[in-house]
Amino acid sequence: MTGADPLPPLRTRLRSLRPAAFGADPDGARMERIRRSPNFADGVFQNPVGARTRPTGSTLEFAKVYFRKEERARRAPVGTVPVHPTTYADLAEPPATGLRLTWMGHSSVLAEIDGRRVLFDPVWGERCSPFAFAGPKRLHPVPLPLAALGPLDAVVISHDHYDHLDLPTIRALAGRDTVFAVPLGVGAHLERWGVPDDRMRELDWNETTRIAGIGLTATPARHFCGRGLRNQQHTLWASWAVAGPEHRIYHSGDTGYFPGFKDIGAEHGPFDATMIQIGAYSEYWPDIHMTPAEGMRAHLDLQGGKPLGAMLPIHWATFNLAPHPWAEPGEGTLAAAEDAGARVALPRPGEPFEPTAQVLPTEPWWRPVAPQPVERRPVAAARITDLSVDPVSGAGPAPEEAEAESGHAEVAPTP
Repeated sequence: MTGADPLPPLRTRLRSLRPAAFGADPDGARMERIRRSPNFADGVFQNPVGARTRPTGSTLEFAKVYFRKEERARRAPVGTVPVHPTTYADLAEPPATGLRLTWMGHSSVLAEIDGRRVLFDPVWGERCSPFAFAGPKRLHPVPLPLAALGPLDAVVISHDHYDHLDLPTIRALAGRDTVFAVPLGVGAHLERWGVPDDRMRELDWNETTRIAGIGLTATPARHFCGRGLRNQQHTLWASWAVAGPEHRIYHSGDTGYFPGFKDIGAEHGPFDATMIQIGAYSEYWPDIHMTPAEGMRAHLDLQGGKPLGAMLPIHWATFNLAPHPWAEPGEGTLAAAEDAGARVALPRPGEPFEPTAQVLPTEPWWRPVAPQPVERRPVAAARITDLSVDPVSGAGPAPEEAEAESGHAEVAPTP
């Protein structure tokens, strides 16, 4: 640069200093498409029904609960989580029924459906955080190295929070010949991390793309987005309905309960299997995550009110993201399934199972390493979010509050 050379614009210089893990903000043609979305209003993406995205109640009281030593001890296993020793050979044999799910922990699921292989929300990193030195750390190892998964037809992302969109994992997958299906705006992150534009399908709610002969539809969810210091709510969050020639499956991503599950089920179901978020809930953020009871209600709504198909609980056991006891989501799901007369699969992380088979994995594997016995809590069943309250818009929280929840206290000290 000579003395006569002009400096780049300040915005460009600031972008160059932005950590890679923060991703990128949508701009140009991508931002123009976002502005045309029927789900974008007042400068932000909106929820299907109002949702309070800011933590409710006293921040001081929440901090006391979250950081109290005895409370922290309840939120992690006391021994080694019994991860299933999955091998490439396990996954190389085609499923006898044509449908197989392998829960890799948290919301990461490998779905083999009608001869195609779809990987949902892959997070293989050690922490769900923008930093390598802080943030929630894994409570169990990944069951299988990413390189050992075998070929993938599609990678599906639900939204851009750190526990669903992981920089090192995406960079590792970017070199594969696979297609990424993501909600509108999320492609800006992937583009910065090396995913070619011709291997991305960016969808608004109720849009469908076909990849390798299967249909993937982005369906509504009740949540929010953001991973930088300034969360502008310019990336959409979604659940996903996947339809093959013979089978249908659903992945909830992160969501609070809302009546739209019935509409999704009527349009795209019934499903042979649902993957439903039932962990990291709290009374401090009741509108954006579901309890096990709410998750079961969502599963039934998706199935037309009937206990059809199999439900796989996700978004629990792998990272410490909320004040509830570590084993509570598992116990709550067992109780909710019993109440509903529904089929629920409770595999160990890495344990493949076929949802339409007669026998599902249901052993409560978490009990031997739970920090204490977890009692069934009737209050969880009653805590269906009151949708009649005067809702706050789906607009994003203030930057400092958004970061506290975008990774769900993502940089809090790890137990």
